[in-house]
Formats: sequence, C-alpha cells, structure tokens
Amino acid sequence: MRSGSTRGAALAVLLCAVAVLLLGACGTEAAGRGTSPSDAASPAATALRWTLSAPTRTQINGAEIGADRRTVTITVEVPSGPNPCVRDLEAKLTEPVGNTVPVQVTFVSPSGDRSSGCSKTTTARARVKLPEPLGERELVVGYPGAVFTAEGAHLPALRLCGDLGCTPAATGCTAPSYDQALKAVGVPAHTYRDAEHCDGRWLVLDFSWRTGPVCGDTTNGACTSRLGDRWFFKAGKSGWKPFFRTAEGGCQDVRDREPAFPTALCASLEPLAPSLHPNYSTTTTEAPSP
Repeated sequence: MRSGSTRGAALAVLLCAVAVLLLGACGTEAAGRGTSPSDAASPAATALRWTLSAPTRTQINGAEIGADRRTVTITVEVPSGPNPCVRDLEAKLTEPVGNTVPVQVTFVSPSGDRSSGCSKTTTARARVKLPEPLGERELVVGYPGAVFTAEGAHLPALRLCGDLGCTPAATGCTAPSYDQALKAVGVPAHTYRDAEHCDGRWLVLDFSWRTGPVCGDTTNGACTSRLGDRWFFKAGKSGWKPFFRTAEGGCQDVRDREPAFPTALCASLEPLAPSLHPNYSTTTTEAPSP
C-alpha cells in the first residue's frame, strides 16, 4: 500500500515538472514572438537585405552643369526612413550613343524589405565628370532615360526635354508635325497616315494600322487587313491638339463641334468605310482630356 502511494507521489512530481517545463516554453515563445532565444539573436533573422537599385525616370528631378561644362550634378529621389536607407549613391558614364551622353545613377538600399521602414523619399545628389564639355549633346540619365540639354536652358540647370524630344517639330503642315499629332491621340505602333488636310492652323488626319498576326507575308489576308480612324486637330503652342473624331464625311459633324473649322478642309471628306473604322457606341467622339 505504501509502495503504491510512493509511486503515485513520484508520478505527481513528474507531472508537475512537465507542467513547469511546458509553462516555461510558453513563456519563452510569447517573449520571443515564436522564436527561440538563439534564433532571435541570429544575424540572419534580423539583418536587412540591401539590394542594388536605380531611380526611375519620374524620380530623376533635375541636372546641373558646372562652370567647367563637364561636371554634372544629378538630383534624384531616393528611399528614406527612420534608419539609413541609402548607401553607395553614384553616377557613372556608360557607352555614348550618337549625340548623347548616357549616365546611370545607382544606389544600394534595403527599401524592398518592408521591415526596413524605408517607405518615404528624400532628394539626394550624385555627381559625375564628363570626359569633355557637354556642348550641344544631350544628357540621358537612366533607362528609359530622362533627357536634358543645355540648349534653351537657364544655366546652371539643364533643361528637361519632353516626350517629343529636346527640339520638337514646329506645328505646321509637315511630316514631323503630323507624327506629333498622331502621338497626341495615342495611335498604335506602326500606324501610317492615309491622308492629311492642313492649312497650318487646322488639321484632319486619316490613318490606319495593320491587324492580325505578326508576319512578313503580305499575301496573307490576316496581315493585310487593317483598321482606320480620322481625327481633327487645332494648332496649339506645343503642337497639334486633338478635339474631335468622327467616321462621317463632309463638314456637318465637325462644324457642329467647332464652327470655326474651315470648310475647305472637310468638304471633300468621304465617310470612313465601316470595315476600316473601329466600332464605337456612336460615330462621333470627343477629344481625350489633356
């Protein structure tokens, strides 16, 4: 009887000891957020991952040229936070292409790791020295590049060029100006012009583009089929501005939209063939918002 009591007491002591260990383990897990003390202290569990990065085109804010016309200082947006977020910021020359001077700006940052806290941005500057004065060449920073030029700039700041380049074509009845008009309405790649009616202030463009699979066999009907469109433009300070689109011929629709549009440019317009014109809910469309 006493032997059974002794075994029962020993079992009770053992169960109590196991309970203490389990409680102790629970306490360790809560304090260490699910990791053991050795894991919590491990450098691999706490170290941030620094990776090579580069500013995008919209994060390149400006460029200045020094008095020697060779030293260029580039201002960019970089990650920022409560702890260091950037190191090894530098600008390097790459292989020149034509009349351009390409520069690549890079830095190392842990901003890709959310735990880094690098969720804000700040401005920083990187400097590079050109092998010779910039002159009339264009400075291209990054890829796709932000393009700068000294032409027409308020030095020392270089002028940031637009989507149409540093010297866009003058608005007029010329092929480069028509290309600018097509870009203004976001035409598909490989679009070609079918007809232009222009007087220098007003413009009508008929254009079309291939449809079907990509191929080089022009005997294939799927490769020669096409769609077409017609847009009306008015000259603006920075190029042709689209204001109206229609599949109808003649002047009625466009003059209802813009009474000043000259009849000389629209009287001879034939309706676009239904097989060419894209299907819209109506035959007339307002110009896209700028």
